[in-house]
Amino acid sequence: MKTPILGQAYVARSVNAADNRMVNLFPEATPENGKDVGFLNRAPGLRLLATVGSGPVRGMWQYGGYGYVVSSNTLYRVDAAWNATVLGTVSGSGPVSMSDNGTQLFVACNPLSYIYNATTGVFAQITDPDFAGAVTVGYIDGYFVFNQPNSQTIWVTQLLDGTSVDPLEFASAEGSPDNLVGLIVDHREVWLFGTNSVEVWYDSGNVNFPLERIQGAFNEIGCAAPYSIAKLDNGLFWLGSDARGNGIVYRANGYTGQRVSTHAIEFAIQNYANISDAFAYTYQQEGHAFYVLTFPTGNATWVYDVATGAWHERAAFYNGQFSRHASNCQMSFSNEIVVGDCASGNLYAFDLDVYADNGGAQRWLRSWRAIPSGQNNLKRTAQHSLQLDCETGVGLNTGQGSDPQAMLRWSDDGGHTWSNEHWASMGAIGASGTRTFWRRLGMTDKLRDRVYEVSGSDPVKVALIGAELSVSSTNG
Repeated sequence: MKTPILGQAYVARSVNAADNRMVNLFPEATPENGKDVGFLNRAPGLRLLATVGSGPVRGMWQYGGYGYVVSSNTLYRVDAAWNATVLGTVSGSGPVSMSDNGTQLFVACNPLSYIYNATTGVFAQITDPDFAGAVTVGYIDGYFVFNQPNSQTIWVTQLLDGTSVDPLEFASAEGSPDNLVGLIVDHREVWLFGTNSVEVWYDSGNVNFPLERIQGAFNEIGCAAPYSIAKLDNGLFWLGSDARGNGIVYRANGYTGQRVSTHAIEFAIQNYANISDAFAYTYQQEGHAFYVLTFPTGNATWVYDVATGAWHERAAFYNGQFSRHASNCQMSFSNEIVVGDCASGNLYAFDLDVYADNGGAQRWLRSWRAIPSGQNNLKRTAQHSLQLDCETGVGLNTGQGSDPQAMLRWSDDGGHTWSNEHWASMGAIGASGTRTFWRRLGMTDKLRDRVYEVSGSDPVKVALIGAELSVSSTNG
């Protein structure tokens, strides 16, 4: 019978109910006469492009034919050949928010902020006495707009001049008494995220202050983390918070929030000691639009794929353990999807044809219930064999991966304890007729329920189309 290896990550509060983990794999649907309804792809590896400063890489932005990178306390300009030029020193150690007006780049470091002028080459801190600091920044109709730390206040700079702030060019988001967390400009509208609410403003052209609240564009879903707000798929995504709790991921639906996280994702998120430090970036690759949400305190990275509506984990693999993914931020530049490293100044390309993370192991993993949902009658079963339906013959010419291995283990108590690993070949190079097969898998005891887990770390292509399980019931 077909055993349900496809799907998404869903590890429930009780692993006895659901223990479907998926790390460094993502599903893709195959609607046009595919062998099955879909398959699991290996997540992109990290291909080194350049090392810019000492790191970590705190933010990136591109405009005017250059990429701009904040690495540690330095802003760099990067050209298409990945040559980096120092532009100046910035403050802080956390994520930065960046925006441009075509000439000037605004770097908000919460609270201090900086302007780089690409025409004059001048880089300087914003020292206008009326500048009260910025957490996040956006651009609308010639103005930089930013939110003042620990307040309800938003400001705009002078038209086409981020270095100058008029003392009267501010307003308060007062639809709710909560402080603002962050803002983002989308479709020429400014979304203002408070801790318990969101309101949306537009450029009304008023003389005293150009922005005005859109009547009715208010909802009582706030934001738990300012750097979780990101654009994707013609909309906005963020990690939510309101007066009733936090830890739900939302997507904008009109001016309201539509929940896209699952109970399993929310269970994981709400068990992290701190979620206010979460940050997100987005990117598109081969039609998959990904929202990548990292929790530094929780040491985890969760990814939502708009194309399938499915979640998976992205992870680094150190000392035999999964940890948060190495990437901190993203930009699309020089025909590459570029991400910055969380511990160094490395810039990487996300590459679906690279099966390692900067030369180190990228481990993938999938766990799933052996018996399809609703078909387990709680009788003992003899599990005779399991065969992965996968692309084989993917081995390398030499070295690790010349005989790539898939590693299988199983749990007969719902996912609480596990067997030893059992290895099977995925085929040397060109051996596309290889069957990735395990035999004599024993009887199910205890809960009469089995969870399988398959994983690997060889630097080879991985495409899992399905799995076939030979099983028979016994009396009792």
